[in-house]
Amino acid sequence: MVVGKENPPMEKESANTVAGSESHKRARLAILELANMISVPMSLNAVVRLNIADAIWQGGSNFPLSASEILARVVPSGGDADNLERILRMLTSYGVFEEHLNPNSSDRRYSLTDVGKTLVTDSDGLSYASYVLQHHQDALMRAWPRVHEAAIDASTEPFVRANGEAAYSYYGKNEEMNLLMQRAMAGVSVPFMKAVLDGYDGFGGVEKLVDVGGSAGDCLRMILQKYPHIKEGINFDLPEVVARAPSIPGVTHVGGDMFKSIPTGDAIFMKWVLSTWTDDECKMILENCCKSLPAGGKLIACEPTVPEKTDDSHRTRALLANDVFIMTIYSAKSKQRTEDEFRQLGLSVGFSALRSFHVDYFYCVLEFEK
Repeated sequence: MVVGKENPPMEKESANTVAGSESHKRARLAILELANMISVPMSLNAVVRLNIADAIWQGGSNFPLSASEILARVVPSGGDADNLERILRMLTSYGVFEEHLNPNSSDRRYSLTDVGKTLVTDSDGLSYASYVLQHHQDALMRAWPRVHEAAIDASTEPFVRANGEAAYSYYGKNEEMNLLMQRAMAGVSVPFMKAVLDGYDGFGGVEKLVDVGGSAGDCLRMILQKYPHIKEGINFDLPEVVARAPSIPGVTHVGGDMFKSIPTGDAIFMKWVLSTWTDDECKMILENCCKSLPAGGKLIACEPTVPEKTDDSHRTRALLANDVFIMTIYSAKSKQRTEDEFRQLGLSVGFSALRSFHVDYFYCVLEFEK
């Protein structure tokens, strides 16, 4: 009998087998970049605190300035221009600033890119600067080292573990944090609402519009200014929130709880509400919306929608990073969803269809039809 040779055991690949290969060198470079990534948001936080964007912008000139010239505008008493330049160079590599080199010297000057311009204070006193600061307050930073605990036990979000109470409750007890949150939301909300009003025409034919979670009523104000045929706007939020809301022509402020009931209207509008709640909580909100709408009515919800397939695009990274932020700060089981996940939630409570309108690279307008 001929005895055949045994197949030799397959050699297992070691993590160090190809340590000298180009792919492994790139991998080591990538992990070093990721490990040091905290330098990016913290440096962004630094230039916001120093008001660098406004200092360069100077009424629209955006003239390239050296670190010394910038520092003289923001810290008249003096400072360390070399260290500021290190921050500016790093953020230049992420597209916040544009670097201008003098071929005849080592002089470097900096102007704002389109990304950097989002930090410039506009005529309404708004920008994305407050959004940057809001994300990096001490109470929020204390939660980040505990992100792994959300994967171990999702019953409590890392913010609560670090600070002893939920984020919104914590904000409510700290006037400075609460005001910063309001400025941050206004700075992001106004340009987004302009994009909605420019790219979405679903408010036509609506006579009574309810804004769920409308806070001070700013979104309703903008919608009614563009669509004066809307006869009545209902700004619906918690009683303590609407109690501080200013008087707006055509708008009635109504206090209540969206988990119990929602005022009736031809259409319901909500912005950035569903992503901070669990699936079960979203169903309750959507069901109450559906009950308050007539046949043919619609819910217009503005939410981030994550892609089905993960890639390395700026949009996907921004969306998934924000998803982890929600999990860490607001609720361990709240989440951002795909369009199909929103569709299934809507169908489960009585909506007949969902249409989506991509008027913004980050947020999407979702139209639930009854």
